[in-house]
Amino acid sequence: MAETRIFLVRHGQTSWNLGAGQVRYRGQTDIPLDEVGHDQARALAVRLAGESIAGIYASPLQRAVQTAQPTAGQHGLPVVPHPGLLDMNLGEWQGLTHAEAARRYPEVHRRWLEAPHTVTLPGGETLSAVLERGKAAVTQLLACHAGETVLMVGHQVVNKVLVCWLLGLDSSHYWRVTQDNACLNIFAHADGVFRVVTLNDTCHLR
Repeated sequence: MAETRIFLVRHGQTSWNLGAGQVRYRGQTDIPLDEVGHDQARALAVRLAGESIAGIYASPLQRAVQTAQPTAGQHGLPVVPHPGLLDMNLGEWQGLTHAEAARRYPEVHRRWLEAPHTVTLPGGETLSAVLERGKAAVTQLLACHAGETVLMVGHQVVNKVLVCWLLGLDSSHYWRVTQDNACLNIFAHADGVFRVVTLNDTCHLR
């Protein structure tokens, strides 16, 4: 049986992804790419120019859609919004800096850093909820694109829990996975088994 390839990408940079003092919890806040993020999206398109991509799917949030658009234009494909790739609902943390979240919610923040898979964020959701919708998206798209290559553009949280799952790990390993802005992960699937090809690759940004 031919392998199905999954190109899993994290969206490019936004103004809330900048240096330590300005990083904010983004979640489902709909922030656009900044200038660097658009450059990253174009660099990703150059990286994927020679690939035979059959479908392009992105979180409905504009930073993910904008990351997918240069590649979609290059391949003559639409960007299809997919709710399964949506970022985690961070509830009351959305818009806060990491320091602000730690100050306002010290116990939850401590547990988030130590055992994120056990935490329900205030007014938000759990990693298990994010994983379930992400798994459903991957399963659906594998069925739709059997033997083909599919591009999926998501966010840090959904990508990290999906990478754990694809590697056969549970979400307690969340902090052991890095997903940089506009990174590329490649997995191949055949006979019910996922094979990792590339993780958190950002060579196209250099």
